[in-house]
Amino acid sequence: MRYFLLTVFILTAHINSMTIFNFNKQADIQNWRIVDDVVMGGKSSGSFDLNDDGYGVFKGEVSLENNGGFSSVRHRFETIFTKDYSTCILKVKGDGKDYQFRLKSNSSDYFSYIQSFSTHGEWQEIEIPLEDMYPSFRGRRLNQPNFNGVQMEEITFLIANKKKEEFELLIDEIFLK
Repeated sequence: MRYFLLTVFILTAHINSMTIFNFNKQADIQNWRIVDDVVMGGKSSGSFDLNDDGYGVFKGEVSLENNGGFSSVRHRFETIFTKDYSTCILKVKGDGKDYQFRLKSNSSDYFSYIQSFSTHGEWQEIEIPLEDMYPSFRGRRLNQPNFNGVQMEEITFLIANKKKEEFELLIDEIFLK
C-alpha cells in the first residue's frame, strides 16, 4: 500500500508540469550557447558541458576588464505555451553565488524577463513565479509589465555580480508547474 501511495504521489506531482529540459548522460546540449561579455569587448569566459553524472555544468570566470562583467548560457527551443503554468522550477547546485534566470517570450525580443536566485553549495529546487519575472535590457529594468505568462522560446542562466569571480552551476532539470 505504501508503494502504491508513493507511486500515485509521484505521478500526481508531474501531471500538471511541463519539462523544459531534463539533463542526463544522453542529453543533447547542442542548442545551449554561451554568451559572454566578449560580445562587447569584455574578457569573461564561460563553458557549458555535461559532467559524468549527466548534469549540465555552466562554469567559468567573470572578468571586469574592458567594462565586462557577465557570462551566460542560453537555450532556444520551439514555443512552449505557458498559460497553464505559474511557476518555473530550477533543480540546481550552485557555488554560493547569485545567478539570474531569464526567459524570452519570443527569441527575437531584445529584452528578457529576469529573476535572481541565490545558491548555497547544495542541491536546491528554486521556485520562480512567472508573474514575478520583470523585463530588463542590459541590466536596466524596463518600464513594461512583468511576464504575461503566455509563451516562451528561450531561457538563460546568467552570472553578473559586479566582481571578478570563478563560478560553477550544476543544472539537473528545468520545468514548469
